[in-house]
Amino acid sequence: MTKMKTVYLGGYRTEIEHLQSGNKVITDAPLDNKGKGEYFSPTDLFSSSLASCMLTIMGQAADAHGFNIDGTVVDTEKIMAANPRRVAEIIVTFTFPEGSNYSDREKRFIESAARTCPVANSLHPDIIKTIKFNY
Repeated sequence: MTKMKTVYLGGYRTEIEHLQSGNKVITDAPLDNKGKGEYFSPTDLFSSSLASCMLTIMGQAADAHGFNIDGTVVDTEKIMAANPRRVAEIIVTFTFPEGSNYSDREKRFIESAARTCPVANSLHPDIIKTIKFNY
């Protein structure tokens, strides 16, 4: 079990503390929703959590099968919908390090891990997950 504490700082801003480590994250409402846009918005964190989770599980799968994905970069794009305001689509684009030469078998492990990470499995089915792999 992991515990976090969130404090409202005013001005549509919060501070989240990861109690085990003491690390903190500040969120801010985005410019298009009355905020200053100076920090990640809650929906930015939500969307980037998918990418981070995918990379983590991909890294574990790679370790288990004797290869690595070190240096892999993920670009994440969040698309919002209105009525109700919500995340409608998350586009996740993986770019693997230049010179990486993954076998078809390794690519299957990578892609399966990405699509079945805990965050992906927790998202509402109405949220479109567009996943691209640039090997």
